[in-house]
Amino acid sequence: MAHTSAAEPPDEGARSDHFRVRIEGFGVGTWDLDLLTHELQWSEVTRSLFGVPRDQAVTYERFLSLLRPADRGRVEQAIRQAAEKGGAFDVSFRIGGSTGRGQWIRARAGVIRDESGASRHLSGIILDIDQEKQVEEALRTSESHMRSILETVPDAMIVIDGHGMIQLFSSAAERLFGYSEQEAIGQNVSILMPEPDRTRHDDYVARYRSTGERHIIGIGRIVTGKRRDETTFPMHLSIGEMQSGGVPYFTGFVRDLTEHQQTQARLQELQSELVHVSRLSAMGEMASALAHELNQPLAAISNYMKGSRRLLAGITDPNTPKIESAMDRAAEQAIRAGQIIRRLRDFVARGESEKRVESLSKLIEEAGALGLAGAREQNVQLRFSLNPNADLVLADRVQIQQVMVNLFRNALEAMTQSPRRELVVSNTKDHDEMIEVQVSDTGSGFQDDVLPNLFQTFFTTKETGMGVGLSISRSIIEAHGGRMWAESNASGGATFRFTLPPATGES
Repeated sequence: MAHTSAAEPPDEGARSDHFRVRIEGFGVGTWDLDLLTHELQWSEVTRSLFGVPRDQAVTYERFLSLLRPADRGRVEQAIRQAAEKGGAFDVSFRIGGSTGRGQWIRARAGVIRDESGASRHLSGIILDIDQEKQVEEALRTSESHMRSILETVPDAMIVIDGHGMIQLFSSAAERLFGYSEQEAIGQNVSILMPEPDRTRHDDYVARYRSTGERHIIGIGRIVTGKRRDETTFPMHLSIGEMQSGGVPYFTGFVRDLTEHQQTQARLQELQSELVHVSRLSAMGEMASALAHELNQPLAAISNYMKGSRRLLAGITDPNTPKIESAMDRAAEQAIRAGQIIRRLRDFVARGESEKRVESLSKLIEEAGALGLAGAREQNVQLRFSLNPNADLVLADRVQIQQVMVNLFRNALEAMTQSPRRELVVSNTKDHDEMIEVQVSDTGSGFQDDVLPNLFQTFFTTKETGMGVGLSISRSIIEAHGGRMWAESNASGGATFRFTLPPATGES
């Protein structure tokens, strides 16, 4: 009887079975496909992964039927290529029918050739990769979600590495700087900067990495950017830092301030116009009031001079002619002063203005930007309830905005001590087809003796007020052909109303 020494190699079949048992113990199935007969053999783990019981036959057709319809053609094509060209077979596919997400399986195999060198078998392993695919799908969904956010946010986002090279360039960055994502990635971020920042940027990054001293990271600031066409623009830049695998990355968020600065310049221009017109209006209103008040004492002075001259007629004195001449000149100057004041009053009373078709909502929006500055800090709730069917008016833009700015500021001052602070602006058409604007607040309202004198010149309820704002406002509205009045509202505050002529086809 022959004996096998310990030094002799073990039986190859026994080794193969031992290896198969070992790998299946880790949840890895095995399979073998005869490329000529399509005879298919599965291990127990493979049957379990495909959901085929031990008492059911395993065939190539059964295997294909278990695949999702969208994956069958691809798997068959890979098997044919392996049989014709050899090489490795590595395909992932889903099983579980045509509905639902399906379970992901990965099949790997190598080609086993016969003695003539022809491909005879595909023999390999089966892996359950469903969990990995779920993670991959979740990452892909998260990436798509993040990409969609980056494509819709108005601020540009740029990610650079520790050497200043661009790693990510959002859609907003493409629109802002004029570079495509493909052109920007891999470039030094300094291409987006004008001189001298362009030359110094690498030194800035190197100094930060060596010292850790922050000059801009975590601190938003206004800087200048440069587009691909070499034009520059103001922008607000915020930079954050992160570490990935021990490598630093910097994320910059960029907001174009061009439109913001243009808006600020427009508001400053509008404010200058309103201040100028307001001063002229105040001067005119004061001149009109002074003219009315001064005409009476000037007329009295002239009358007293004439009466004094008649009294001198009966006195014999060598200086009488000189006194009479001086009184005549004084009376003439008093009359002349009265004429000057009357002409000034007539000039102011004409109230000439340049009226055009204007959008009431636009006028209120611009006036609100000036008159309602600081309303949010005062916790004032603003509510504009504007009717688009009562929007177009015939008005002098600056003068009407002056009226609204005055009403807005008065409302904010009136609500300073109010527990409830709400400002409502609305517009409607009244019964005369005029367009009526209402400005209501929840302030302290009116005392009984205030309303009759509210629009009188120099009447004021403020400690530092001049008492000409509402008088000027009413004069402006009346010069436009409208009227202005005030009343207490249900909340205990004040409501100011004024009317303006609507814009018609003729206007």
